[in-house]
Amino acid sequence: MDKKYVYPYSLKEAKELGEVEQYRESFRENIRCAETIKAIISKNFDGMHLGGDTAKAVISEFGYDRVNYVLANSLQELKSDGRFSPDNKEWAKSIYIPENKSHGINMNNDFVVTCHPAVLDGFVNQARKEYQSLNLWNHTHCNDKTSLDYTGKVMVLRPDNLKDEYKTPKDQLILCEGGFGCSPTASGRKVFGRFISDGEKCQYDRSDFIGELKEEHLPDWARERLQEMAEQKPSEPAMGGMEMH
Repeated sequence: MDKKYVYPYSLKEAKELGEVEQYRESFRENIRCAETIKAIISKNFDGMHLGGDTAKAVISEFGYDRVNYVLANSLQELKSDGRFSPDNKEWAKSIYIPENKSHGINMNNDFVVTCHPAVLDGFVNQARKEYQSLNLWNHTHCNDKTSLDYTGKVMVLRPDNLKDEYKTPKDQLILCEGGFGCSPTASGRKVFGRFISDGEKCQYDRSDFIGELKEEHLPDWARERLQEMAEQKPSEPAMGGMEMH
């Protein structure tokens, strides 16, 4: 079953974009996720230890992106609590959670996981370990994209643009072929390309990429696929809907 989309903006921004319903649906799901985490921790904590697969069950229901979002929000809102590890606090800061106030009320408090901080810290460790086991490409594997023209480059897609079943290093790699978004100076943002793994055409926003994969990290299978793609007859990038991975 497809996981619900994690809406990344505040209520104020959603109103400006005409996306209030998308915001509300995601907000309700954030609250449900936080309550589920609280309940499953209560069920699986014996007073001394948290069951080893506790986070995996929640990820299975809500997906990596929402679980990470809710946990990061919880640690950001509870950042003054010294019972969270410095490493987990730094991790939480790396996930952008927009300030979200309505009539002076902090709406982000509605999906804070309210259980013992030390136990929640252990749950965060589990969730991070599950995510790390995916071995995804990150910024350390990439060249900076700031002034880069993407055309003809192998770019690394941000994992939150991929459904959970496609959160693999293989499916992060895209050969960018055109679109105004390839240029660092153009006003257009769309980038057209193909997934190197299977050649499917796709389109994304320039900001959806982490950066260009460094040459030394390019896998042999990708080199072979790029050679095959180069030998194929060129075709115009698709202008229709994006193939969702």
